[in-house]
Amino acid sequence: MKLTFTYLFAFIAMLASIPLYSQSKATISGKVIDSKTSEIMSYASIRVLDAKTEKLITGGITTEKGIFSLQAPLGVYRVAVEFMGYKIWKSDILTLNKSNATIDLGNISLESQSQQLTEVEVRSEKSTMEMALDKKVFNVGKDLANAGGTASDILTNIPSVSVEPDGGIKLRGSDNVRILIDGKPSGLVSFKGGAGLQSLQASMIERVEVITNPSARYEAEGMAGIINIVLKKDKKQGFNGSFDVITGYPVNEGLGINMNYRHQKLNFFLNYGIAYRITPNIAHNFQRVFDGDTTLISDQDRNGNLKGFNNNIQGGLDYFFSEKSYLTASYLFRRSDARRITDLVYKDYVNSLNNLIRTTYRQQDEKETEPNSEYALTYRRDFDKKNHNFSAEVRYIDNWERSDQLFTQNAFKPNGSVDQAQTLLQNSLNDEYEKQWLFQTDYSKPIRKEGKVEVGARANFRDMVNDYVVNQQNENGVFVPLPGLKNYFIYTENINAVYGIVGDKYKKLSYQIGLRAEWTNVKTTLRETNEVNPRNYSNLFPSAHIAWEMPNENSLQLSFSRRVRRPFYNDLSPFATFSDSRNFFGGNPNLNPEFTNAFEIGHIKYFKFGSLSSSLFYRDTKDKIQTIRSVNDLGFATTRPENLTGEKSFGLDIASQVNFYQWWKSDFSFSIFNADIDGSNIDENYKRNTQSWFARHTSKFSLPNRLDIQVRANYEAPQKTVQGRRLSMYYIDFSISKEVFQGKGTLNLNIMDIFNTRVSRFVTEGVNFITDGSSQFRRRQINLTLNYRIKNAKKVKSIISDETN
Repeated sequence: MKLTFTYLFAFIAMLASIPLYSQSKATISGKVIDSKTSEIMSYASIRVLDAKTEKLITGGITTEKGIFSLQAPLGVYRVAVEFMGYKIWKSDILTLNKSNATIDLGNISLESQSQQLTEVEVRSEKSTMEMALDKKVFNVGKDLANAGGTASDILTNIPSVSVEPDGGIKLRGSDNVRILIDGKPSGLVSFKGGAGLQSLQASMIERVEVITNPSARYEAEGMAGIINIVLKKDKKQGFNGSFDVITGYPVNEGLGINMNYRHQKLNFFLNYGIAYRITPNIAHNFQRVFDGDTTLISDQDRNGNLKGFNNNIQGGLDYFFSEKSYLTASYLFRRSDARRITDLVYKDYVNSLNNLIRTTYRQQDEKETEPNSEYALTYRRDFDKKNHNFSAEVRYIDNWERSDQLFTQNAFKPNGSVDQAQTLLQNSLNDEYEKQWLFQTDYSKPIRKEGKVEVGARANFRDMVNDYVVNQQNENGVFVPLPGLKNYFIYTENINAVYGIVGDKYKKLSYQIGLRAEWTNVKTTLRETNEVNPRNYSNLFPSAHIAWEMPNENSLQLSFSRRVRRPFYNDLSPFATFSDSRNFFGGNPNLNPEFTNAFEIGHIKYFKFGSLSSSLFYRDTKDKIQTIRSVNDLGFATTRPENLTGEKSFGLDIASQVNFYQWWKSDFSFSIFNADIDGSNIDENYKRNTQSWFARHTSKFSLPNRLDIQVRANYEAPQKTVQGRRLSMYYIDFSISKEVFQGKGTLNLNIMDIFNTRVSRFVTEGVNFITDGSSQFRRRQINLTLNYRIKNAKKVKSIISDETN
């Protein structure tokens, strides 16, 4: 209750900062373009000045489409428009009164300060965060901590997003988040989930879109929302590109190339990344199992090393029938080859640590190969009117993974003699296949002056297979399958969807209402045991978004959406990991989907020196999917997902961007939430009420001689789980960069987790056990990166398109 009042007070304080609407306001609008090329000028600075004193009355920046709309009191003004590398533009004197309360300046053409474009370097930086009606966009290229890293490292630095030590992704504390690449499903995350992003280099990524309450335009998958990773691609005439050379410790050697070449109607683009990494990891478990008067104690240590060699290449071409009509063909290939050596030591005791009964040494030697191919063909047509466009796409994913493992286990009694019963030699072969077809079409048509109607259809056909077996050497030296650990799991998923959205704007009020219908057909088959589990269901997913542009650079947003989490492939596949002979992790073929109703209200205030955004959210989830750990009388644990009765959660997000001085930029994000978890359908004790919070602060200092320093601090507070609690975690990152080669290159040094404190700690309790654990899958990482840019002087009109999903 105390926390509820805290949220209520924060919300009231947020609303109290919004001035009342005044009828004595007028509106000045326009669009800023380049005088020679007619290219739109995104993020140009707009100032409204008193006509006599030149005093600043209000101001802002243009949108990504070069448009601005500002409110000012009635009076006499001049408008000034500025953009780095261009001459300042000033309007004639404007008189705003009740009979002339709206002025549209039309297209404002800015002139370059130099006729020799090749001799002038125009340097501009997009805002780190931009807000749209239904998403937040983070431009990640200027974050120093991202240099030399992976997609997982980038997400670590996004507000409201947290990355687990094993690579799992959470949004607002929930791991039920949908991850997309360029707005579409990707084989990168099919088998491994968020952990698959560790093989995608940061240098290939342009921006990240966080959609906490998606509209009907997006697929309904993902209870907590959607994270869309957009890869780099350019359409400028001539040759443009950049190169990244990476070295680091522990070993991180890599090369990244981003290039495009456009000649008239043809544009070729290529992104390539190659990396070799050695990732050490450690973990510790201390477990007590109670059986009457007997307590079995297990003290487990793990020390591992993962050597990974990753290749990523994305290439394709655009053919421009005109600047508003083009066809894109692209191909993405990724291959990951890994060698994993993990050493485990188990010490078993009875009743006391003074009563050792056995010490067991187990080694996992795994060779893993994972090639992934994605093919896409996309057509887009932009018509003359704003918001009038059509797009169609077909995409095919062909993914395969093979894991070949050898397990060597030796056990010894306290006197040093061999415990033959626990001395084993085992192997495991696991093949996984995925074939997926995606067909999608979207159409948007303007209505009235500011409104639009959107409709679309989507068909997704996905087939996955897991062929696995675990063998053990018998007394004759022959490997035979272990009971229950040999099967052929078939997963078939067909999802068809249609959606419609209507949106409009009345004065300062914008709205968007949508409805999505999805038909789902999922079937799982265990061929060896002939277990077939079909699921067919149809669902409607409504969404609503309302935005109010308020005076004095305030904006208020309200939204609602209904979401679903269908069990993932790994959630359903019953194959249990066998690297740890005491702790098994597997899927549950009997899982049902979970459904969520999500509500959110957000506010953003723009200041001359920055912005402050906040949002309150509430989620009501039925049949929540949660992993449950059970331990048998021998101390062997099995962890697999189960459907709980549900969860209700609410919270507050706050994010700020402040430019204290020209040389000091600060970002701060804070998220606090409360969750009521009901797992009483599994165990009457599995009811939890938990509060937790996350905080992140970044300061970037721009020093003389083009030297930048960045420091980021992260803290995650403790949190209760359905079976125990997760303990706090904190870490600090440090980066420094220097521009070289006359501004064409950047040398960047970053130290991730400078004090090596990013350790995940947890306590899990069951009816008969207590487990204390800690793990560190990513140790302190030091990277040195050189980025070199090839610039081209020619410019053409940009192709501006909205991502639709």
